[in-house]
Amino acid sequence: MQTEKVIDHIVNWLREYATNAKCKGFVIGVSGGIDSAVTSTLCAKTGLDLLCLEMPIHQGENQVTRADRHIDWLMENFSNVSRQPVNLTPVFDSLVAAFPKVENEEERFMSLANTRARLRMTTLYYFAALEGYLVAGTGNKVEDFGVGFYTKYGDGGVDLSPIADLLKTEVYELGRVLGVNQDIMDAAPTDGLWGDSRTDEDQIGASYPELEWAMKMDDQGKIAADFSGREKEVFSIYERFNTANKHKMIPIPICEIPEQLK
Repeated sequence: MQTEKVIDHIVNWLREYATNAKCKGFVIGVSGGIDSAVTSTLCAKTGLDLLCLEMPIHQGENQVTRADRHIDWLMENFSNVSRQPVNLTPVFDSLVAAFPKVENEEERFMSLANTRARLRMTTLYYFAALEGYLVAGTGNKVEDFGVGFYTKYGDGGVDLSPIADLLKTEVYELGRVLGVNQDIMDAAPTDGLWGDSRTDEDQIGASYPELEWAMKMDDQGKIAADFSGREKEVFSIYERFNTANKHKMIPIPICEIPEQLK
């Protein structure tokens, strides 16, 4: 990959899109992970306004610290960057308290994890509307179009997706060239929705390089029976997530009314 040219291409695309949309810049949620670090740096390089939001919800201290350091680094290197901390923990707790009680708390863990992402999306759009900004998405190609590893109308609710045509390993390559802090480069990828240290690989059962391989094999028309051992296991994991999350990757189905019924 011609990394420097890819960076220039994305930065120019971002700048042109925002200018045509008559928007002043971008707002992005910075999590302390590689995707938001790279995306926010690309947005900063446009020279347009960039508002970085920190939106902790019972967040692990290491994630908050990495996000803080990254925003500090951005503000030291780009005069167009500003930050806004928004503590969503009490908002989340109040919302959970308003929901009906359940007998088994574990039954709603996933629902509450997705609720965190949707609270952050709401916050991003509040500031986007307030300031005339675009919400920049941080999803990569494997997450957005492979396994659908994101929250519908949460981190999937954005105005534009600068890195959605890049594999996770390619995002890391951009991070290296852009000079993203080493602690972010070294951190295990996590969605940060659980308030603990579980990683994306813990949840999915396969690493991103493995998923990229499976995505490539799927594009070539391979099936699970073509493989054995770990390869078969990884391909089956990919297929399971891809099938279950297909509803996130295709347009919302519309019930079309026949002309004769109108």
